[in-house]
Order: sequence, then structure tokens, then C-alpha cells
Amino acid sequence: MGFRKPKPVPFKSAGELDAMEAAGAVVGRALVAVRDAAKPGVSTLELDAIAEALIRDAGGVPSFKGYHGFPGSICSSVNEVVVHGIPSKDVILAEGDLVSIDCGAILDGWHGDSAWTFGVGELSKADLELSEATRLSLEAGIAAMVADARLTDISHAIELGTRAAAEKFGRKFGIVDGYGGHGIGREMHMEPFLANEGKPNRGPLLVVGSTLAIEPMLTLGTEDTTVLEDDWTVVTDDGSRAAHWEHTVAVTADGPRILTPRP
Repeated sequence: MGFRKPKPVPFKSAGELDAMEAAGAVVGRALVAVRDAAKPGVSTLELDAIAEALIRDAGGVPSFKGYHGFPGSICSSVNEVVVHGIPSKDVILAEGDLVSIDCGAILDGWHGDSAWTFGVGELSKADLELSEATRLSLEAGIAAMVADARLTDISHAIELGTRAAAEKFGRKFGIVDGYGGHGIGREMHMEPFLANEGKPNRGPLLVVGSTLAIEPMLTLGTEDTTVLEDDWTVVTDDGSRAAHWEHTVAVTADGPRILTPRP
């Protein structure tokens, strides 16, 4: 009895990957501009305006704005907000805030999607370690993005990266339940869904040209979250702080290729 080969994660040509990287580079520049502007007294709505202006000046379109009714060009998630924070004139940054910015852009029909976490001024040791643990988990996931691997090999690598970070820093990190990465290309969110933990060697096959947005989200406490009444903002149930790191990544014959480079 023969076994059916698993279907591949959707893939792109070399030229299409270059086009995706062009979109991703716009996102990277927007993230850097937002981080540079994130000072005490600045609102998240002001950060949103900076990102939107940069994206449009580059000939792109903010992919978040209007997506299922989302009002912003970035998701600005502060402290206990995990993801999908709505930019607001009422959210004013303060010294010691932990800020996660998620940003997307469309350029020539192709999407880039990336996120990172940073501090406003000096961060506590716990917050620094949380952000670094999330970054290291992302790096572990990216390293697993190779030809002939399976989708959940990335999930498993992220989980192992989180465990390794917990051992390194001597503290437990919660892996946010129910959220994860996704396919990406001509649309921002495509199949397959990429969990941030799980058993390896399951799901679609990675082939040269496969593209995914890899995005671990960790907390200093619970794995459980609630969506607020605005139907977007996701917060930790115990009020613990959260971090979110993301890159759009492609499989190549030479290994993983980050399509959302930052200057």
C-alpha cells in the first residue's frame, strides 16, 4: 500500500520572492521608524501615522488598514496586550512600557508582514528576557524553515526554542494559546495555520519557494487570553506582559530567507 505524499506549503518563483521581499523591506523600514519615534508621551495613533506615511511614500498600501474593519496601519500592543491592539490617541507611551508593533504592507500585489517588541526607555529584567525569549523562539522557527521539512517541524522548533529560553533565563514563559503564523503571498493570511508549539513531522511539506509568516507570542504568565469588546484587542487573562516577534520567511535551496529585512 503506497503512502500519499503530503501537499506542499504554497510556493513562489524566485522573482515572486524578490517581489515579496520588496514589500517586506517597506515593512521593515516602517517598524524601525516606529521604534525610533516611540518615546514617553507619544500616542500609538502617532506611531500609526508614521508607519502609514512611510508605507504610502514607498508606493505601498498598509495591508492592515480596513482588513475586516481594522482601523489602523499597525497593531500597537502595549504591556498586557498580546496582539491586535488598535492605535489610539488615548494610549500614551510611558517609560518602561513594553511595546509590540505588528505591521503589514502590500507592494505590487505582494504582502509583507512582520512584528517586533521593544521597550520605551529602560525595561525591567523580566521584560527584557521575555522579549529576547520570543526573538530566540522566532529564530528557532526560522531555522526549521528548510526544504523537505514538515509544517509542524517549525511549530516544534518554536516550542523547543521557548523551552531553551526558559532554561537560559530561569523563568517560565507562556506560549499564547490559539494564535500563530500563517501562509502569505498575494493575500496576507493564507493557509496553512502555523501553531507555535506541537509535535514534529506533521502537516504540509515545505518546498523551495514556500512562504510563511512565523510569529511566536510569549507571556510572563498565562497562556490564556481574552478579546476585548472592540473585537480586536487580545489581552492576557492574568495581566502579565506579552511579546510578539514575526518575520515573513521563504524556503530556498540555500536555507531560510527572511523576506522582511530591517535596515
